[in-house]
Amino acid sequence: MKVFVAALLAVAANNASAFAPASIHTVCRTSPLSMAAASDSEQDRRTFVSQSATAAAGLAGLSGLSAAPLPAAAAASKQWVQVKVPFEDTVYDIDFDSPTHGYIVGARGSFAETNDGGQTWEPRSFSNLDAEEEITYRFQVVSFKDGEGWVLGKPTLMLHTKDGGKSWERIPLSPKLPGEPTGILATGPNSAEMITSSGAVYVTENAGRNWRAQVKETIDATLNRISSSGVSGASYFTGNIVNEQRDNKGAYLAISSRGNFFLTWEPGQDFWIPHNRGTPRRIQNMGFVRGDIKNGLWMTLNGGKLLVASDNVDLSAEEFPFSEANIKTGGYGITDVAWRNDNEVWAVGGSGTMYVSYDNGKNFAFDKSANDIPGNLYNVKFFPEYDNNGWALGSNGVLLKFVGEKA
Repeated sequence: MKVFVAALLAVAANNASAFAPASIHTVCRTSPLSMAAASDSEQDRRTFVSQSATAAAGLAGLSGLSAAPLPAAAAASKQWVQVKVPFEDTVYDIDFDSPTHGYIVGARGSFAETNDGGQTWEPRSFSNLDAEEEITYRFQVVSFKDGEGWVLGKPTLMLHTKDGGKSWERIPLSPKLPGEPTGILATGPNSAEMITSSGAVYVTENAGRNWRAQVKETIDATLNRISSSGVSGASYFTGNIVNEQRDNKGAYLAISSRGNFFLTWEPGQDFWIPHNRGTPRRIQNMGFVRGDIKNGLWMTLNGGKLLVASDNVDLSAEEFPFSEANIKTGGYGITDVAWRNDNEVWAVGGSGTMYVSYDNGKNFAFDKSANDIPGNLYNVKFFPEYDNNGWALGSNGVLLKFVGEKA
């Protein structure tokens, strides 16, 4: 039996050596994304990842070196379908304020609305921006609550609506604002929460006329003040944070622009807390387990690695107890991860790769939903408040809807 397993491993190694991973693009959800459109070689890579993942699962089962294999149906699932959108530019964000009404935003002024739960999308424009001006913006964040919405764009632009998007107001921002706005969340009537690339968190209760700071000082000021913190890369920090994420209760997570450490902040804290990454690899993205920092964190690294730290994490610790997930990516980067429920987890990445776990992120299997779709996936989101609808967003106007085993 050992000879048979060794022979299989040798065959798998010979096959894998024919495919050398290309360089991985570092992707930030709130920063410009630039992955080239998929080519024929990317189709080959997707096929290779699918085949190598299935072969590796089989070898692991024979050798008994890993946990029990996933259900057979998961090994080559296809649980997402593509939805047509009225543009071919990168889709950056999506949000809904009812089961049927929502918006998507994207590059080159792309902006579309749905009134049927995302089955169809109609192009929209902003009346206070002329066509030539609108196309110069990358609309990167959209947030709605009870018909009131906010949109962030680059170059720096903030828009606000009180009537479900029928009319929009341009919100002026102070030139003294520390950093650029990178995230915004609609929290109620005339109310929102904003974060900047310097780690400043602000709230407004009068539709953006005034903003109240929630953190006492910017991240660079904090780190330079506590330069003996012991966190690698934190001393004499200059630059910005990227991939800012907010959990369901208002806690934030951010990565240094160099990807060499990360930080957390919770409401009521005066300053951000830096943490070691615990690995020599560069951090690509991070997020929360089941949308709550108390449930843990996930981290993706260069080379297609995915680490998960779940249950009883100590937010005051310099390092977190991350464990590496069993996911066969062939070395290609994972750009985003999202929990659909307590056990089901989805990961997406370059060349349209998708993976699913049914054991809370310990083991992943390949999903072939985007195999024949040219482009890269940057973002995966689920909406528990609206029947747990799921969406995957990517380049070239790619928008996928989760349908489960019906696909």
